[in-house]
Formats: sequence, structure tokens, C-alpha cells
Amino acid sequence: MAKEELDEKEEKEVMETAIMAGHILLENGAEIFRVEETIDRVCRHYGVKSGNAFVLSNGIFTTAGNEREGYFAKVQHIPVGGTHLNRVAAVNQLSREMEEGLYTIKELRAALESIKTMPGKRPITQIFASGVGSAAFCCLFGGDVWDMGAAFLAGLLLYAYVLFVSAPHLSKIVGNIGGGALVTFVCAFCYFGGLGNHLNFMIIGSITPLIPGVAFTNGIRDIADGDYISGSVRMLDAILVFFCIAIGVGMAFSLLSGIGGGIPL
Repeated sequence: MAKEELDEKEEKEVMETAIMAGHILLENGAEIFRVEETIDRVCRHYGVKSGNAFVLSNGIFTTAGNEREGYFAKVQHIPVGGTHLNRVAAVNQLSREMEEGLYTIKELRAALESIKTMPGKRPITQIFASGVGSAAFCCLFGGDVWDMGAAFLAGLLLYAYVLFVSAPHLSKIVGNIGGGALVTFVCAFCYFGGLGNHLNFMIIGSITPLIPGVAFTNGIRDIADGDYISGSVRMLDAILVFFCIAIGVGMAFSLLSGIGGGIPL
């Protein structure tokens, strides 16, 4: 049970912990309403009645304070990043367990620290998943077995490029342009080498791992929930990725256009 009144140190600890929970959620692709709701739940559960949070797609503004509680204000900038739904799910589960009374505030903070450092999937797993996903989407769009094989290869090379070249060394714009071009070159070479019969299905399936589907969907959901600024920013970021992929594919087609009198689709 939370105490009726908290001293200033305890209140600050609660607010800092609530912000940490919100930071993890927002940084890893959660919707705006989920971030605000989680911060509010942590504050209320541990006795901070005046806690309030305003969340944008790349920042959290939190305040607390009234005639009975000390004043607190903090702003955190959170760059628009990738999506790690395993961390979002872990914070959601932790929030449920917190409301069941299973954690003190110190234990909750320790659990959040553990979630914050939760490792992602191994690179080899991500690369293999990209290949399988590319082949599956190629099949979904109408490709045959040979097209799926080419898409599988292109998907493997694409995510190796994303993990070891694009993410650590290139900007988001340049990285996505390069990814679109790489997929097009690989699929075209496979096509002209006899591996694959439908170049369009091969390319469409192979670029799917680059598509920020979760971010785009969350942007629509944020707008539907009335968070117009955050939803628009997320949708704009996703659309920019789509545009960069298209530029990369177009540049590759331009360079390959003279081969064999053109590239049949």
C-alpha cells in the first residue's frame, strides 16, 4: 500500500521511476497513450497524486506538485529510434505486476534497469529472419520458388548491411537509400543469372524488412487517439523511409537500365 503522503525525496524517486518507464516505452516504439498511462499508473500507485505527463514522439514533459506535495518538473529528449516490442511487452507486464503490489519503488526501478539493458536478438537471428521474411513476402505477392530463393538471398545481404554498415556508420536517409539500391542490385543480378523469374516480386519481397510498418501503424493510432503532433511526426518519419527506399530502387534501376536493353518486370 502506498503511503498517504510522501516526503520530497520519495516523491522525486517515484517521478524519476515513472519517467524511466515512459522513456523505455517511447524509445522502443510504444504508442503515446501507453506511455502516458504507464507514467500515470506509477505515480498514482506510489502516492503521487499530482503527477502529470505530456508526451510527444521524441520527448517527455513531467510535472508534479500542489499545496500538499513538493514541486517537480523534468523534460527528457528521446530521439526517434527503432522498435523493440520485447521491451515494451516487458514494461507492460511489469506495470500489471506493480498494480498487484508485487514491487516496492526501489524494486520497480531495478526491474526497469534490467529491462532497459535487455539484449535484442542476435545478429545472425535477425539476418536469418530477414531472409525468411523476404522470401515469404515474395511468395505472398505472387513469386514462385525461384523468386523466393533470390529474395531470401537478398534479404540476408540486406540485413547484414543494415546491422554492420547502415546502422553504425550511416545516417537514416543514406542508409535506407543504400538498402533499396542493394536489394535492387542483388535481385537484378540473380534475375540475369537465371535465379528468379519475376524481378518485381523479388524486389518487393526483399525490401519488406526495411519497411517501418510498426511506426507507421502507431502514427495512425496516435492520430486516432487525438495525439496529432506525435502521430504526424511518426508518420512523416515512416514516409521519409518509404521515400528513401524508393530513391534507392530508382537509382539502381537507372544504373541497370542499359543491361540487355532494359529490365523487364
